[in-house]
Amino acid sequence: MTHSKPAGKPLTIQVREALDAVAEPARAPAMQAYMKSAMPYLGVLTVPRRAALKLVFAGLDWPDSAAWQADVLALWRGATHREERYAAIELSAVKAARRFQRIDALPMYDEMIVTGAWWDYVDEIAGHRLWSLLQNDRSAMREKMLVWSTDADMWKRRSSILCQLLAKRATDLDLLYACIEPSIGSTEFFLRKAIGGALRQYAWTDPDEIARYVAVNEHRLSGLSKREALKNEGKRRGG
Repeated sequence: MTHSKPAGKPLTIQVREALDAVAEPARAPAMQAYMKSAMPYLGVLTVPRRAALKLVFAGLDWPDSAAWQADVLALWRGATHREERYAAIELSAVKAARRFQRIDALPMYDEMIVTGAWWDYVDEIAGHRLWSLLQNDRSAMREKMLVWSTDADMWKRRSSILCQLLAKRATDLDLLYACIEPSIGSTEFFLRKAIGGALRQYAWTDPDEIARYVAVNEHRLSGLSKREALKNEGKRRGG
């Protein structure tokens, strides 16, 4: 693995030791049950996890995107506990990796989404990492998200719908609606929820547009998607 730490323990070992040091094993069973996870937990809460990883990741640098991706995927693939996969996702977002958030990183995120296949992994990658790629390589990423929107893998479909959650006024509405369209009639909970969530998020920016879209698609959107999309309607009207 290529990184700037002095020669010694591999990054994967440093991460495991850092997580072990702040783990509360008694919490692990409840965390695993809540997430319905086959992979066990160490029992590390979010705040101490991020603090511990910040120390491990401090000063990391890579000569190129391939070296960075190798470190991220080594953590991801070698994980024995869920927090180690959270660490891989956090490593993918460190400051030194900003210059690597380009379209050539998409296969790495693709693997993490497909093999992770659960909302805690997928939503962080889709809502944050894919948005970075979309900002940096808009045309190529736009094409990829349109392809993902019709993919057989439900989590890739969900990711295409959620990839603009942070966009606000920069949201490409044509892309959002195009990514929703193939799943608009789906009975899958995670797709219905994603559709409603993406629409609700943009409603903070333009509530009238989302109200219009929901009205036009009244008979095609699921009840869940409509409820989620219009959740902020009462607040907007002072209700």
